[in-house]
Amino acid sequence: MTIDEVTSKIKSLAETHAGRFQGTANFQFEDGIIHLDDTVSPPVVSNEEKEAPFTIVMTAADFAQILSGDLNVMMAFMTGKLKIKGDKGAAMKLTSLF
Repeated sequence: MTIDEVTSKIKSLAETHAGRFQGTANFQFEDGIIHLDDTVSPPVVSNEEKEAPFTIVMTAADFAQILSGDLNVMMAFMTGKLKIKGDKGAAMKLTSLF
């Protein structure tokens, strides 16, 4: 997946589940960053790094596996495929989008 494809997927998830996360997050992939702001309606997704309590770091391929159901988020975290920089408690709320 390219960063544009990942951005599109996150935007779609954010719009479908608007207001459930009610926070901000950064996603760092090998070829770019995505910022999600679910504190506004509609949610805003951009490719700019902005202030957020945490950043999810992973590859686009692992993200695609999570979306397809081939990789469990918790297993990805426990095996080091998904890393969280910052507030892990706030990051746990992000599961409401997936």
